[in-house]
Amino acid sequence: MKIDTGLGTDLTKAPAAGKQAEADGYDAVWTAETSHDPFFPLALAAPATETIELGTSIAVAFARNPMLLANIGYDLQSLSNGRFVLGLGSQIKPHITKRFSMEWSNPAVRMREMIQAIHAIWDCWENGEKLEFRGDFYTHTIMTPFFNPGPNPHGKAKIYLAGVGPLMTQVAGEVADGFFAHPFTTPDFLREVTLPAIAEGQATGGRTRDQIEVALPAFVVTGKNEAEMEKVANAIRGQISFYGSTPSYRPVLEHHGWGDLQTELNTLSKRGEWQTMAGLIDDDVLDTFAVVAEPSGVAAGLKERYGDTVDRLSFNTMSAMDQDVWDPIMAELRA
Repeated sequence: MKIDTGLGTDLTKAPAAGKQAEADGYDAVWTAETSHDPFFPLALAAPATETIELGTSIAVAFARNPMLLANIGYDLQSLSNGRFVLGLGSQIKPHITKRFSMEWSNPAVRMREMIQAIHAIWDCWENGEKLEFRGDFYTHTIMTPFFNPGPNPHGKAKIYLAGVGPLMTQVAGEVADGFFAHPFTTPDFLREVTLPAIAEGQATGGRTRDQIEVALPAFVVTGKNEAEMEKVANAIRGQISFYGSTPSYRPVLEHHGWGDLQTELNTLSKRGEWQTMAGLIDDDVLDTFAVVAEPSGVAAGLKERYGDTVDRLSFNTMSAMDQDVWDPIMAELRA
């Protein structure tokens, strides 16, 4: 079991944060594309570290094009001495069209083609193959020596893909090196919906389970005392309610018979009643989505839920927590 953590987006702290995560024994640090660029912190953390993987979880794929992502992936793979992971996600239509002013259509099909196009560009640089990629969404047919960086001394970077729905999850199984399960998932949904969709994609691509890593930022409610645990629980209730209000995540709630909860959360979100939404996440829902335990019981809870399904974990508490809480948990998970 690999254990990962976040790097953050503060450029002034990125080198020290990456170095500290490596010293703490984490296997990877991830950045997210929220209010800042996800690639710049990794460029700063790479020279300050030696062994830890560095990746995006996630960069918004459809805000960019395959050539741009191929260049970024090449440079960060080279800078990190082969430790970069290009983690991609689709985002949702309103953000792509209204925030990024980019096209949206057939997201799963488009994502498959985007990853195939990135690999075609990398293969051109690695092997001298003629660039001749012609798809329904992307066309790349020109690569002159002036724009060709040549083979990467560390080979091609890994590409991970995030998804919730079965179509995007199938694409990950077919063409990606890793899959980011959404934090808004449950052990049952993972086993009964997500993993079968990955397997279906792998069958289409002629691939096996060991050719893809499944990563999960697991919700964890813990703390050194009751007050800390209650604070974390409230933060996670709020996040679960936020995710649950999103129509595209409804299947997760429906899988547990909570479809009506999604309808109610969506209605409240349109009114901006965030506190009321969090109050609808009762203990039953919280326990289904999160490991709720004192620090001494967290590792056992994570193993029971995900030990046979997930290859790498990170801890999602929606709150800052001292590393001395996580050290024994990490040691027990690795054991």
